[in-house]
Amino acid sequence: MTADTLPTDAATPTLARPVVPGRGQLRGAGLGEVTLTGGFWATLQATNAGATLQHCLDWMERLGWLANFDRVAQGRTQAERPGWQFSDSEVYKLMEALAWEHGRTGDPAVEELFITLTDRVAAAQDEDGYLNTCFGHAHQAPRYSDMEMGHELYCFGHLLQAAVARLRTAGEDRFVAVARRVADHVHREFGPEGRVAVCGHPEIEVALAEFGRATGEPRYVELAQLFVDRRGRGLLTPVPLLSPAYFQDDVPVREATAWSGHAVRALYLAAGAVDTAVENADAELLAAVVQQWTRSVERRTYLTGGMGSRHQDEGFGDDWELPADRAYCETCAGIASVMVSWRLLLATDDVRYADLIERTIFNVVATSPRQDGRAFFYANPLHQREAGSDVRQDAENSRAEGGVRAPWFDVSCCPTNVARTLASLNTYFAAADEDTVTVLQYAPGELAVALDGGGQVRLRVDTAYPADGVVDVTVLSVPDRPVDLRLRVPAWASGATLTRGEEPDVPVPAGWLEVADVHEGERLVLALPTTPRYTWPDPRIDALRGTVAVERGPLVMCLESTDLAAAHDLEDIRIDPTVPLQDGDDGAVLARGAIQSTVGATGSLPYHASPAATRGATRPVDLTLVPYHQWAERGPAQMRVFIPATTAVGG
Repeated sequence: MTADTLPTDAATPTLARPVVPGRGQLRGAGLGEVTLTGGFWATLQATNAGATLQHCLDWMERLGWLANFDRVAQGRTQAERPGWQFSDSEVYKLMEALAWEHGRTGDPAVEELFITLTDRVAAAQDEDGYLNTCFGHAHQAPRYSDMEMGHELYCFGHLLQAAVARLRTAGEDRFVAVARRVADHVHREFGPEGRVAVCGHPEIEVALAEFGRATGEPRYVELAQLFVDRRGRGLLTPVPLLSPAYFQDDVPVREATAWSGHAVRALYLAAGAVDTAVENADAELLAAVVQQWTRSVERRTYLTGGMGSRHQDEGFGDDWELPADRAYCETCAGIASVMVSWRLLLATDDVRYADLIERTIFNVVATSPRQDGRAFFYANPLHQREAGSDVRQDAENSRAEGGVRAPWFDVSCCPTNVARTLASLNTYFAAADEDTVTVLQYAPGELAVALDGGGQVRLRVDTAYPADGVVDVTVLSVPDRPVDLRLRVPAWASGATLTRGEEPDVPVPAGWLEVADVHEGERLVLALPTTPRYTWPDPRIDALRGTVAVERGPLVMCLESTDLAAAHDLEDIRIDPTVPLQDGDDGAVLARGAIQSTVGATGSLPYHASPAATRGATRPVDLTLVPYHQWAERGPAQMRVFIPATTAVGG
């Protein structure tokens, strides 16, 4: 696929999408080409629109993060200001969410809010295009005086991504003009004739690349490439307690073999590297990111799709360093992982990227927001040893380890990141090329996808997925020529079958399922077995040895203390993997286990002369596991995904 075969990048909300490569194997669906009509994801989108967007706005107004723009505009800046130095970025992520939401629904109230925020942001822009509320004004530190932690280019990046959403859904307006001036300023300051520097937090790279695509300005894409190539060359001043790897300033992108350092930084940079590699037909750079993805997924990624195993630097650990109880798995890292996988999918048409996206959106992105859309997990551990304490509902909370969703954080990157992702989620559900529509993710809805070869394919999808694995697809209309439909059979779906019309069921393997020459009125039923299954960790993951997890379809399950008798401690529970798992009510899974208490004298060390000595008295117990994305919805609880097994069967 080449740039001239793609639909126009003008303001056409139906075709608007976050990522529009100039070349590649697939074109992602536009915002209006996939309509979610019910089920799991439509519910989350509705909650996001009805609660989360206003929630984010209210907190930023309350804490003075929005008023920071007013103070700059009025010349009233002081040495101290509300919020961290990067709080501007949260306003821009909210604006991106609003742009996608208005493009998706046409809600006039959303449009009015976007325009109001535009007025406040635009008023704070300097004459030369610089726009920041923490640096460069009276009583503040000079511009670009802290490239390591100042985040000025990071904030610009989120502004540019919001402008991409606005340009593609509404066309040129005042906010897009603000973004053009920002991009021009960055080009003057850091372009080929400017200073040789990088931002401590990658983001400008992926933003400039997409803004360049959206505006048709190749110099923005060229600057994105320049920033990518500057990485890993020691341009940042060392910061105490933080290694160069934390900033991705230790190894050039082309030479890295896995992702390391701060997870969100690493993944934003990887997304930008894919974008520039695709635009420049840079096979070497693309291959480098593919290698990094492969090794990091194989050795540094949690069962949920979460990334980042170290709290001290919000970062990746070494190969096989995946402790469940110390998993950081920042929500923003999960979203950034989706960003990278999506770009690689469009570039290569490799099904494994769509598989990881499914795993991550169900078990990281959907886990963060509380059911009411007004509280969030920042970190997503796979084992909570002590039930979390109640969080403050009327104040900012610390960032990570509470075990309870918090309404807001002092660093509140995750709520706004969730908001912009859910508002544009439709665009990740399907793709197209010359004569084929590919259904990537499953939810009840309708698709009306334009083919690059001309014409449109319309489909209706009926399913209760992920509660049920039956995906019923009806072909509503096709162009007057042979066109194909492609369905994704997830890697976990052993025993999947396809029924085409009156033909008998046929078994289908994992991967892409090609259905040739589909016709109007035709019905296809893909049956994906969602029978609960045991999943064993690789024995090289020391922290998980002797444990087993449970999955059901795309969902990772967990055991909560809420479902145990009050007298039982979650740490004493063992699961018996020789007993088949069963479906329970409301998506739960039933298992059989035992309570095995450690035997030892008071004050003795927690080590024993033989394995048998650790078992103590054993009593059988029935276990109920719930989807991980639901944990802590019923209140603070102990929780674990990987449960010690009574036997090493399958391990």
